[in-house]
Amino acid sequence: MRKSLVVGNWKMHGSLAGNVALLEAVKAGAAGVRADVALCVPYPYLAQAGTVLSGSKVAWGAQDVSEYESGAYTGEVSAAMLADLGCSCVIVGHSERRSFYGDTDAVVAAKFVAAQKAGLTPILCVGETLAERESGVTTAVVTRQLDAVLAAAGVSALKSAVVAYEPVWAIGTGKTASPQQAQEVHALIRARFAAEDAAIAQTTRILYGGSVKPANAQELFGQTDIDGGLIGGASLVAADFLAICAA
Repeated sequence: MRKSLVVGNWKMHGSLAGNVALLEAVKAGAAGVRADVALCVPYPYLAQAGTVLSGSKVAWGAQDVSEYESGAYTGEVSAAMLADLGCSCVIVGHSERRSFYGDTDAVVAAKFVAAQKAGLTPILCVGETLAERESGVTTAVVTRQLDAVLAAAGVSALKSAVVAYEPVWAIGTGKTASPQQAQEVHALIRARFAAEDAAIAQTTRILYGGSVKPANAQELFGQTDIDGGLIGGASLVAADFLAICAA
């Protein structure tokens, strides 16, 4: 049976002074939940997160990573640097990276490979825009995004990876895919993996991300193929995030 995982994505929020209470509260509260828990924080706060969370149940990671190991790439952060800071995971292919910063499927796949090479667990985000859903191409879009990674890394790479389905139209909009809509795409993702390796497909954790709140978390997580959540805004409020973890 797959163990649930809840990942908090702080996005571009936080301050050294303000982070302490949030990190301490999550650290204390997560000790009592069955799910695995991780926080992905902005680069400047990774060392702070490591200091507070070290030795606790809560893992920490970054929100993006360079596809390059090192070199003249000003402003980039390598996977080895993240590992050096004690990170265990990193988000790759978040919809905001794809849409605002031009991360193509090929770039996302390269970042996935780079993360694993450095010993990090990549959290691969896939999902469709509202226009794509309304055009009936959700399956094609999600499959294309998955296939880029499968081609670059192989299905065996999923043994040490996490996938997150995030319908772009439900991120930060207050809209949420219905549990049935979310389950449909999660089942699609698992079926795509099963076409390559049935055993790996059954053990790969697939998270849902898109306006998850304490009020809807239990129903979403109760779906057969939803193994937890990639949580945005609610991860900035300790009580809300912990309620989602408990769900």
